[in-house]
Amino acid sequence: MLKFVGGILIISAATLYGFLQAAHYVRRPKQIRMLISALGRMETEITYAVTPLPEAFSSLGKQVAEPLSSLFRLTSERLLASDGTSTRDIWHRSVKDVWGRTSMKHAEQEVVLQLGSVLGVTDRSDQIKHLRLAISQLQAEETESREDQRRYEKMWKSLGVLIGALIVILMY
Repeated sequence: MLKFVGGILIISAATLYGFLQAAHYVRRPKQIRMLISALGRMETEITYAVTPLPEAFSSLGKQVAEPLSSLFRLTSERLLASDGTSTRDIWHRSVKDVWGRTSMKHAEQEVVLQLGSVLGVTDRSDQIKHLRLAISQLQAEETESREDQRRYEKMWKSLGVLIGALIVILMY
């Protein structure tokens, strides 16, 4: 009886691990789409509303879901409390602090960090050009992430169950 319960627990744990890995592949395209949408909203804020960056980031923090809302909210708070630190440095630090909570990869992080180099430094038209460039790069990454999701989601779900079954078979 004890072996049976142990086997069930092992299979359950391995299955749970597989499903958690699969969920990572499901969240990544959603978060990239959310980031694209947020950058589009930022472009609107800069173009039409001529909103200062701290207010634009604060507004975006209220409009998007976690974990991206933390990125924008944290950046806004740091910009308002800034003691002369550049917008680029604040953005980079905020991205580094929040990125671990996302399902996005290093490629998306590089796009976002490159965007931070021009925010608040250049004129409005140049910032808009860089926002559009970042959006187009993120759209390419979204396409790749959907392909990864299609390829790996089912694999991880099946792999979790199969590895659990293999461990139980090897133990008995």
